[in-house]
Amino acid sequence: MWLDGALGPEYDEIPYSDETIFSPDGRRVAYRAKKGDKRLVVVDGEPGPEYDVIGYPVFSPDGRRVGYAAKKGDKWLVVVDGQPGPEYDSIRDRHWRGERLAFSPDGRRVAYAAKKGDKWLAVVDGEPGPEYGTIEGPAFSPDGRRVAYVARKGDKQLVVVDGQPGPEYDGIPLLAGSLVLSSDGPRVAYVAKKGDQWLVVVDGQPGPGYDRIVGWQLAFSRDGRHVAYVAEKGGKAFAVVDGQPGPGYDTIGVRYPLFSPDGRRVAYAAVKGDKAFVVLDGQPGPGYDAVRGPVFGPDGQRVAYWAKKGNREFVVVDGQPGREYDRIGESDPVFSPDGRRVGYEANKDGRWFIVGDGQPGPEYDYVAALAFSPSGRRMAYWAKKGDKEFVVVDGQAGSEYDKVVKNGPSFHEDGTLEFLGIRDDVLYRVTIPPAQ
Repeated sequence: MWLDGALGPEYDEIPYSDETIFSPDGRRVAYRAKKGDKRLVVVDGEPGPEYDVIGYPVFSPDGRRVGYAAKKGDKWLVVVDGQPGPEYDSIRDRHWRGERLAFSPDGRRVAYAAKKGDKWLAVVDGEPGPEYGTIEGPAFSPDGRRVAYVARKGDKQLVVVDGQPGPEYDGIPLLAGSLVLSSDGPRVAYVAKKGDQWLVVVDGQPGPGYDRIVGWQLAFSRDGRHVAYVAEKGGKAFAVVDGQPGPGYDTIGVRYPLFSPDGRRVAYAAVKGDKAFVVLDGQPGPGYDAVRGPVFGPDGQRVAYWAKKGNREFVVVDGQPGREYDRIGESDPVFSPDGRRVGYEANKDGRWFIVGDGQPGPEYDYVAALAFSPSGRRMAYWAKKGDKEFVVVDGQAGSEYDKVVKNGPSFHEDGTLEFLGIRDDVLYRVTIPPAQ
């Protein structure tokens, strides 16, 4: 494998490139390899221990640690930073469902589900928890202090938080967003079924019953004080905030209401009759044929969303509709970190471009992955023209590559721009210093 122009060590087989993973910051790389009848994981060019079977490697969110499941004889174990953990009869490592080992957001802790005999248990920081019929998860709180998972006990399900079992219910789904922990850790909310009703349990207390919790999706405000979701009852949809349902609409177009960053404001898209609109702080806005979003600016004062009227699409910012285009991209509008600027993808006559501060930029075959620098002064995005891909910075197209990977460019805190590009089967890490 080539990385940054250098050829790595040779192996009998390296699986297809989509199994090669980069750390979240793009600075480290890991991949599986075969050597004789053994398998191993190679991290930054350094081979790890050899096993009979190797699972998919996972980087911690900070990119400093890497772990994976491995099989040795008839036993499974988890390897973290090259060090093997305790052996079990099985380790849950379903790549297609994302049910692999979980690192805490700060990368210091690790958890996974393991099987011992006919029982499953959660292993957290190397320590096994209580045994259950099955376990789904586990997941850490955003501050990394708490860990929760769904367990089955007989024909009932329950949520276990820090090893302590909660009340039992007829069903508890575990999808992204159906079990959430507040950002500061103390609060836990999840969707549960009791009889023929669905409800949300917050801090162990069940809320009102509904016919359905839309998408089984919940959200805490950033400060952890509020929780919201969308529920349906009697053919109407309600935005429920802190257990209190808002007005009923025909549909609500998001899986859960959106909190502003400070948690003081709530917004969501709704439909009533033949009109779609955004409800902001309980008040419906102007009606359009369709709306999507909304998104808040960093300070919560500004709001932007996609709207459609007839066959024209546009972005509404702070209640004011912008220029109309043939299409607006699927990605949400992006605010700069200081909240002063906003950008989005648009299409006119089959050509795509970025609209920044209300002004359309240069046209390409495709554009995506818009990013602002921390200061908000610089704007960069991925673009494609013909069979070449490149990054556009402040309206200027950079060097061409066969492919730009990692979803395009990203800015570091100091304003440095970085992305990964492939040219002639060689992977390059491209760094652009901050503007002077």
